Amino acid sequence: MLRPFVAYLRVYEPLSALDAPLAEQARKALEAGALSRADVGARERELWLRSQLARPRRLLPGERADGAVAPDAPFDVLALDPADVPGDVGEGPLVCPLDLRARSAAALVGFLATSTAPLREAALSVEPDEVRARATAVMAELNRGAVHVISTTWTVPLPWFALVEQDARRIVLTPKNDPDREVSWRVSMGEARARVARAHRVVSQSLGNDGPAKVLSDTGRWLDHFAPDSAVELDYGGLVQLIDDKDLQEDTSAEDVNAIVDAFESGDVEEVALRYERLREFWGEPARRERHG
Repeated sequence: MLRPFVAYLRVYEPLSALDAPLAEQARKALEAGALSRADVGARERELWLRSQLARPRRLLPGERADGAVAPDAPFDVLALDPADVPGDVGEGPLVCPLDLRARSAAALVGFLATSTAPLREAALSVEPDEVRARATAVMAELNRGAVHVISTTWTVPLPWFALVEQDARRIVLTPKNDPDREVSWRVSMGEARARVARAHRVVSQSLGNDGPAKVLSDTGRWLDHFAPDSAVELDYGGLVQLIDDKDLQEDTSAEDVNAIVDAFESGDVEEVALRYERLREFWGEPARRERHG
């Protein structure tokens, strides 16, 4: 079965940096067996579908019909060995809770803000005001006030590439339907914060505070919620199923985005245009697939 066409930006914190209740949940999840990166998309899809197929239907994964957290609600984590992260990070294990319930709540708030009334009526079994109140309450429960994972469908926001270096890329070219097929980067939190701060400064001076600069600003604020000795991972996730081996090998997205930041700083407009065209050409195909199914 195909994985969801989702890409991820994740934070892995040292277990010692988590507050006591969350740390205990993470320890138990590690003892039961951390989720593998390859299985994340399928696991999230399973939990979401399970909540929607329940009778009565649940508003969010892992809850009872009355909205309370189910006593057997799953708690999944990813784990990372500090040795697999370039730079200075804390002692292992580094853990990334999926935060699926909170992420689903945030997605519902976004859906309420952007959808039409007929679509809301068709999709929701609960009044919008109640949905908003319940979702907001779930998000308020978050450790450090932020989810450990943010995700996008069908593409990777180009400003995310400012966090990483092209040469640090991990690439595994197994068959397209193999869950071990991978393109990802890992970077220390200190490096990620420094890189996103510099990119935001340069881009906002060149383009203003909207568009890419806003993505960089939001990403920087999100990173600030976590321990300074954490690790950050940019993962193409299920998008690798859409892209041929040759194109993945020749993908220079991280190099191009960082070259654009350098070119903005030096005032090289031609270099900006050249690099952006390369990015548009590479990421245009997944975008066309999204539009045409």
